[in-house]
Amino acid sequence: MSMQDPVADMLTRIRNAQAMGIKTITMPYSNVKNDMLKVLQDEGYVGQYEVISNGNKKNISVELKYFQGRPVIDSIKRISKPSLRVYRGCNDLPTVRGGFGIVIVSTPKGVMSDRAARAQQVGGEVLCTVE
Repeated sequence: MSMQDPVADMLTRIRNAQAMGIKTITMPYSNVKNDMLKVLQDEGYVGQYEVISNGNKKNISVELKYFQGRPVIDSIKRISKPSLRVYRGCNDLPTVRGGFGIVIVSTPKGVMSDRAARAQQVGGEVLCTVE
């Protein structure tokens, strides 16, 4: 059976693993997931991640971060879904927790955080919010 929304699957795997206190998770590879994990790593929400090749199949292994026994990510929510895409201009991008969280945006210049999108004056599809 094919996966309908791979990004939502990735976010759910992260959410479930952190609820259970799991340190490392593995998921199927895609370019969007790789770019989103790069943003999460740059912002300090996840640790190292690596692409693992098994023949013609690729997986991503992600190290989740915890601080004093609690997950670094309090909440991670999918905004734009396959059934309802959400697009915003650079001036209309939402803020999360007054700037303490991030919004991951897919722009024509690549996947980036809301701060980077505002700095480069580009908008795009709002993929998810992270607190």
